[in-house]
Amino acid sequence: MSENVIETQDLTVYYGKHRGILDVNLTIEKGEVFGFLGPNGAGKTTTQRVLLDVFPPTTGKATVFGLDCQKDGVEIRQHIGYLPGELALYSNMKASDFFKMYEYLRKDIRSNGYWKELSGRLDLDTSRKISQFSRGNKQKVGVVAAFMNRAELLILDEPTGGLDPLVQNTVLEMVRETKADGRTVFFSSHNLPEVQAVCDRVGIIRDGQLIATQRVEDLFAQRMNRMTMIFEGPPPAGVFKYDGVTETELSEQSITLEVRDNLPAVLKTAAEHNVRDIETHNVSLEEIFLAYYSKDEGGNNV
Repeated sequence: MSENVIETQDLTVYYGKHRGILDVNLTIEKGEVFGFLGPNGAGKTTTQRVLLDVFPPTTGKATVFGLDCQKDGVEIRQHIGYLPGELALYSNMKASDFFKMYEYLRKDIRSNGYWKELSGRLDLDTSRKISQFSRGNKQKVGVVAAFMNRAELLILDEPTGGLDPLVQNTVLEMVRETKADGRTVFFSSHNLPEVQAVCDRVGIIRDGQLIATQRVEDLFAQRMNRMTMIFEGPPPAGVFKYDGVTETELSEQSITLEVRDNLPAVLKTAAEHNVRDIETHNVSLEEIFLAYYSKDEGGNNV
């Protein structure tokens, strides 16, 4: 198997005249958790469906484990655990029967019965029919089905949707265990704090185009600084008017700035105006993500 578990080259999908994704280039390495971020309609599910050979790309190419997703789709899917964003389950089956059927179809002897351990961790009563389950319990069925065969690649679309916070934490722990086992997770989510908690790298997709791919720690280190400057007296007016610098708050003795560029100039100016203290503030992944999606042209330069 290739060390790059997933690779796409100029991947493009059109639905008739409507574009799904355009020139998406992804490389996901073995053993990493890759977060795929974007709002509904941005192209996340389309990308996943090409990888799973649900439909072919209009142009471009996608490979998983070095195999062509369209030519070798059957073989590829033998090594994938998949949790779709919209679950379709056999409602009249007991959850236990569903897992036994799925286990039989996968023919993976190494993982026989693993669904029982996972169901216990998620507090899922597998003796009940799926039709009797709440949305959250149906989501648990999908999570167990994705993880139960210890697949080399997990593709998870909003895996914690509908789950209570304790169960969400359990699912994130299962993701961490998958990574620790040397396997790979392609993790699509709207829940940015959980992406921040488990992902090694993130890709941000907007209007079908991949606009950024970075390691999570680099995203924080390189992008936006937020600082509050406390002065000996009233803060000076209008001295921080630099490109990439925004004043967000002003009080009798302090100014709060968001600094995307010209940080050395900001610090030099601050030193010239009797700054008593500087407080820095953590910037959340959500704020960075929203900055990428800002309407103005500067949105790409968070």
